Amino acid sequence: MSRIGRQPVVIPAGVQVQVKDSKVSIKGPLGELAMSIPAPVKVEQKSGQLVLTIEESDNPNSGALWGMARARLANMVDGVCAGYKKELEIHGVGFKAVLEGETLVLNIGRTHQVKFSVPKGIKVEVDKKQTKLGISGVDKDLVGQTAAQVRELRPPEPYKGTGIRYAGEHIIRKAGKAAAGAAGAAGAAPKK
Repeated sequence: MSRIGRQPVVIPAGVQVQVKDSKVSIKGPLGELAMSIPAPVKVEQKSGQLVLTIEESDNPNSGALWGMARARLANMVDGVCAGYKKELEIHGVGFKAVLEGETLVLNIGRTHQVKFSVPKGIKVEVDKKQTKLGISGVDKDLVGQTAAQVRELRPPEPYKGTGIRYAGEHIIRKAGKAAAGAAGAAGAAPKK
């Protein structure tokens, strides 16, 4: 039994929900999302709430599917009401980003500019210094996936910390060769 799956999803004012067969579509002030519900899970709309139940099944993963379906429906309701946002920071001398239409152009220490096509349903904002990115949208999965793909273009390296990272992400730094050599020389016995 899923403790998460048992909790109903509250539908706020201004959000319209349609449940048809095994497909749920949710429309709110920021957009519209749809999702197919897995086989053993049933969805019903009762008095301003979405209630998920599970039918008896010999599938051992039915409890996990129940909790996953409820969590995704709750994320969809939050997304069409408030939306989701991930922030990225670009660190490095000369590293910057520019938004040209639906393409994000990045100067991230390569011999060429890296161009990233922004997926449909995602909005990208670049600050005035061109070193901070805001990735927002109504679909939580798509926002997280897009932020991960942009970060993967130049992940932060451990020696100087340059690259693209999430806002507030802590990078564990390594000591370089000079620091390692100085430590080894300090512990060496003096020559006679």
